[in-house]
Amino acid sequence: MPVKIPDNLPAIAQLKKENIFVMNDLRANTQDIRPMRVIILNLMPLKISTETDFIRLLSNNPLQVEIEFLRLDTHTPKNTPMEHLELFYKGFSEVAENYYDGMIITGAPVEKLEFEEVSYWDEMKMIFDWARTHVTSTLYICWASQAALHHFYGVRKIPLDKKLFGVFKHTAPDKKHPLFRGFDDEFYIPHSRHTTILDSDLTGLAEVDILSQSAEAGTAIIASRGGREFYLTGHSEYAPWTLHEEYTRDLQQGASIDMPRHYYPGDNPEQPPVVRWTGHANLLFNNWLNYFVYQETPFDLKEVAQLKEIKPHS
Repeated sequence: MPVKIPDNLPAIAQLKKENIFVMNDLRANTQDIRPMRVIILNLMPLKISTETDFIRLLSNNPLQVEIEFLRLDTHTPKNTPMEHLELFYKGFSEVAENYYDGMIITGAPVEKLEFEEVSYWDEMKMIFDWARTHVTSTLYICWASQAALHHFYGVRKIPLDKKLFGVFKHTAPDKKHPLFRGFDDEFYIPHSRHTTILDSDLTGLAEVDILSQSAEAGTAIIASRGGREFYLTGHSEYAPWTLHEEYTRDLQQGASIDMPRHYYPGDNPEQPPVVRWTGHANLLFNNWLNYFVYQETPFDLKEVAQLKEIKPHS
């Protein structure tokens, strides 16, 4: 099935080149289907690229998914034209009365700041709390995962000596968990971050489960409340060239940065990167949509407010 996105979104042209079936509002409204409603709070600076990354993953499933993009009321991005935001994004105040099957909150370029120093921290806390009563299942990505874990459970964010940067091998001890249906014993996830979280701060939290780890990258996927929330410390959604673009940008800005690990053949940045994460990224998002959104969400979305935790079908 196609993914339903706003008319004229710039991502449409690229997705059609990749033979990804997207549907505009007019055509979707003629289908007698209740689509899965997914809202994406996009905090990344390059918003159009991020939009394309997530639409690409959400479209690769048999469900019709209706995507909305959310922006903050208390922050104006510097790298995105206001015209784009006004055309394709809604402010939180515009959606606060709505209910959604799924939500994704992206990373943000504020990782080195303490949470309370982030100018829009109060609005983020409001959105975190709102999601618990207005969304069936939420994916928190990179900085958002650390921020939500800090808000809900007091988990610390620990600075790293140098940036964790590259594509790293991961495992999932519980292969029967629905999120990992179809996964191989080992799989890869890109990471790009200056901070981490400690397992010792997660153990003992009754609602929290560590689902996937990496010997090099640490804890990668965490769940709470039976899958009503997932916290992904990496970037499974990244396109093949994203790490290269980040590396090139940092070099041009004179930053002290090592090349991304396990990414270029022979560690030669002149060679195209080896892409080894997109298959499992598609499985990850498909499994989330199927087992933790589609199979668990009430038909009347307002009933989401009564959900405590979910027990997904295996």
